Amino acid sequence: MPNLTFEQLRDAAVGGAVALRSVTRLQPAGGPGDKVFPPSYAVDGRAEHKYVVEERQLDDRVVTTVLLDSVASQANRAELALLDGWESGELGFPVPYVDFSVAEDVADVGRLTALEAPHRFADAIFRDSLLGGTLFRLSDLGRAITDASPRDAKALFRYCPSALLFGMWDSTGPKGGLGSKFQRAFVSEIVGHDAQIGKKVGSRIDPLQIERLEEVDRAFNHADADQVWTFDRDEAAMDSKGKPELASRGGEAGTPGLPSKINHGNVAPSIDARAGGVTISAAVQTTVISLAALRRLRFAERSREAQDAARTAIAALGVAAMVFQHEMDHDLRSRCLLVPEHSPRIELVGRDGSAPEVVDVDRSTAGSILRTAAERAASLGLGWETEDIRLEPAPKLVELIRRSRKVSHAEQPGA
Repeated sequence: MPNLTFEQLRDAAVGGAVALRSVTRLQPAGGPGDKVFPPSYAVDGRAEHKYVVEERQLDDRVVTTVLLDSVASQANRAELALLDGWESGELGFPVPYVDFSVAEDVADVGRLTALEAPHRFADAIFRDSLLGGTLFRLSDLGRAITDASPRDAKALFRYCPSALLFGMWDSTGPKGGLGSKFQRAFVSEIVGHDAQIGKKVGSRIDPLQIERLEEVDRAFNHADADQVWTFDRDEAAMDSKGKPELASRGGEAGTPGLPSKINHGNVAPSIDARAGGVTISAAVQTTVISLAALRRLRFAERSREAQDAARTAIAALGVAAMVFQHEMDHDLRSRCLLVPEHSPRIELVGRDGSAPEVVDVDRSTAGSILRTAAERAASLGLGWETEDIRLEPAPKLVELIRRSRKVSHAEQPGA
């Protein structure tokens, strides 16, 4: 099977295809039939389980499916894959970031990029940071981002092209809810087929054989959080009424002051039927890059050729996201490691309903196509920013983090 070429991608982006599609079958790392654990969601007390289970049509049959990774989660994983490629120097494109290492007490936050912020380059983290000593939204770059729209996306393409791929709503800027919305062009999810809901068990045997205590021997939260707990009332943390706080660190369930509240004692064997994992016949990851959505983007005052080159570059970024995400493996969460049955393949989905053209693409090819696409766009007047787009947190943002941490610490039992 031939490798994807820049020319094929360019022809597809300018109108030769509606979408790029990648469909990958996966199996649990433990082998077919091994149990995997989907994401669980808050449900009411009547729900039988905490998973997203639904019936879907597959060819000529109805299949019971379970969601293993949502569209939003897959987008985050794809962004982290691009971040890995950017940090390693394999992928060259602009990634704005806020550098917290310059701020005392919050330096542990490190560097937060637009590929990690929940709302990408429109996130409040950027709004409340400084670019060259000026609040971001008041800087020339910030004003350009505020004014960017699908009708003229030049600024976003230049400074944060990934936002045009994964979508962005500028709801935290000066225009509030009227801020520009950029459609998500990269859509991916992983579902399990023929889902059977399982059960899991839990128990713990305490080697010290610590069991219940007399009521007069209950433990208290220690006034010093580092000491955790105490039997001495004089050392105990006090509640709002000035009474010693019974130990409560073991979660909401159970009686305060008992060994379980200080993480000692046995845990009686139990069965969890609401979040007990699933077995599936296979998992399927379906990723689609909508070239139709990219073609709706406009880059005002630029030639048709330049605009086509910009759209091709965004599509190339999406191809890199597909491939680099595959290279990061599919370890979705604890007890949900999936292994692909084949290497990633991309289908060029045409407008006429005919069988799509199928091509291979590897890490090296994806990086090469991205470089070529970016150089082509730059030669036509739509280049990416090559200097670091580095912001620093504004003093008020640093203070907000400090105050929030202080409250969080104070709310810990025994703090």
